Formats: sequence, C-alpha cells, structure tokens
Amino acid sequence: MPPPTDAQPLAPKRVEPVAGTPFGVVHLGVPPVTSGLAVGALVAGIASILVSVLVICFGVTGGSWTGVWAAGAFALLGVLTGAGAIAAGMLALRQIRRPLPPPAVRFTGRGLAVSGASCGGAGLVLSLIGLGLALLFSLS
Repeated sequence: MPPPTDAQPLAPKRVEPVAGTPFGVVHLGVPPVTSGLAVGALVAGIASILVSVLVICFGVTGGSWTGVWAAGAFALLGVLTGAGAIAAGMLALRQIRRPLPPPAVRFTGRGLAVSGASCGGAGLVLSLIGLGLALLFSLS
C-alpha cells in the first residue's frame, strides 16, 4: 500500500448534470503543456547555427576544392536543419494559437517557437554565406 500523499485532488472546473439520471459529467482543469514542436524547433535552430559556424570555418580555412566540398556538404545540412526549424516553429505557433474547448490540452511555448524559427532562419542564411565565402576563397 503506497504512503499517503499531501497532494489534493483537482477540484472540478464545472459539473454538467446528465438529464434524466442522477449522474453528471465533471470537467477538470487541465494545466497547459509546453509544445514539443516548439522545443524541437529551438533545438533544430541552434543546431543549424552551430553547423553554419562549421561551414564558415571550412570556407575560410579550406583554400582548396576539398574545403569547398566539405563546406558544401555541411551547408546542405545547415540549410536542411534551418528549414526544418522554421517549419517546426511555424507549426508550433499554429498549434499554440489554435483555440480548443475546455477539456482539451492547451499548449504553451510561443517564445520557444519564435526563437526556434528565428535561429533556424539565421542558421540557414549563415550557411549560405559560409558556402559563398568558401567559393570566393577557393577561386581567388
């Protein structure tokens, strides 16, 4: 037998009686949940920025075509993670804004979603700049 806890049971938010019976439907207050899409967007956005730094490093230091190929491969990865972060951030914002009836779960994390989308956009742009630098340094 588990030990008793100090947690109080949730008080019902509202009770609707069922017509013709002595029973009722109880609606409990459901606390909001952080959106998983928003967290994923932030993680992908940060990864995109980190990969773009790697692209810039290969682009600046790799003077031969080998450096350009490495920068291009990582630029593709940076662009894909940046685009994924933007898409996940936009989907998370849509999920958070969607109005749902009271017994449904509400989502929070608007700041995470916006940060993920903006980090993803920055990583995407920085990856393309790094690829351009790699091409510029290899041609000169």
